[in-house]
Amino acid sequence: MLVFILNAGSSSLKYQLMNPINKEVLALGICERIGIDGVLTHQFKEDGKIKKEISMPTHKEAIELVLKTLTEGEGAVISSINEIEAIGHRAVHGGEKFSASTMVTPTVIEEMRKLIPLAPLHNPANIMGMEICQDLMPGVPNVAVFDTAFHQTMPDYAYMYPLPYEQYTKHGIRKYGFHGTSHFFVSNEAQGMLDKKHNTRIIVCHLGNGSSVSAVLNGKCIDTSMGLTPVQGLMMGTRAGDVGAGAISYMMTQEGLSIDETLDIMNKKSGILGISGKSSDLREVLEGMQNGDDKCRLAVEMVAYNIKKYVGAYVAALDGIDALCFTGGIGENSALIREIVCAGLDGMGLIIDPTKNNKRSSKAKDIATNSSAARIFVIPTNEEYVIANDTYKIVSAL
Repeated sequence: MLVFILNAGSSSLKYQLMNPINKEVLALGICERIGIDGVLTHQFKEDGKIKKEISMPTHKEAIELVLKTLTEGEGAVISSINEIEAIGHRAVHGGEKFSASTMVTPTVIEEMRKLIPLAPLHNPANIMGMEICQDLMPGVPNVAVFDTAFHQTMPDYAYMYPLPYEQYTKHGIRKYGFHGTSHFFVSNEAQGMLDKKHNTRIIVCHLGNGSSVSAVLNGKCIDTSMGLTPVQGLMMGTRAGDVGAGAISYMMTQEGLSIDETLDIMNKKSGILGISGKSSDLREVLEGMQNGDDKCRLAVEMVAYNIKKYVGAYVAALDGIDALCFTGGIGENSALIREIVCAGLDGMGLIIDPTKNNKRSSKAKDIATNSSAARIFVIPTNEEYVIANDTYKIVSAL
């Protein structure tokens, strides 16, 4: 089965064409600057690549362009869009309504519209992608795979905020968590890598421009760092993460900020960028630290310290640990961040092997010492496979 995987953002569109049965990726790419000037980057076969500037006034033109690129010209990998048997969509926020991936129906889209206040930047774009695909490829089944679904197994004492209870019953204010497809994939891979097959206690650190940590017991999430929205939790590329309400209120008063201006600062101007004053890209900040930039040093140490605090908290929540996993752009590629996070965790049974940690590999690896009581894994994530596989299972069951 060929599955067209779509991740529609507000001004971008990522895609893959995959056979989930054998995990073969026929093509992948991204449309950027939709509604501005438009840039398509399309990768195919082993090293085929096309990059061109082309007008994409709306997401519809972007998806039409992708389908044309998949079927015509140099970048073609199929002869007709009729070869696409199903479409899998990344859907950011499913609230409490969706605890698993589901077939896209008018009812599902309507429920997603109700959740737009919880994800105003993401859900409208996700819905748009679904409706455009239904229009361009009538009769082809569409499946929604929710970022929040994996975290719906959290117990109430983990997902509730200590606010008046009616804020939950009236407005659904609680922790939902994100990056669920990545946390599911990595924790599942880790279970397979462990000698211990039952009562598994796994902590997943998904570290990239957006970052989150989850505690996974026997394959089910029992806690995660992101909350009602993705701004809660770890310090990220441009997001603040955990900041006390008093500090936010004081900043608003001192600067004369509105709530929208404050959220803009917390989402787009804080985190690694806000502290370093240099970049939201950790690679550039690490370089700045090596060149003696003290604010870059501070940003790096804050990032690692925040991750380490969550690891310690989740070891307590899990009553122990069998595996600590690193994934995402930073988690997979920054040996230094992994080293700083794990430093001093010997008492929790986590001992990193410097040689293994610094050896680059594109495959999953164990970087713990032989004497470490718990394993430390670096596992490349594959969220697209999760979307394709869920789509395949749901469509095959029709």
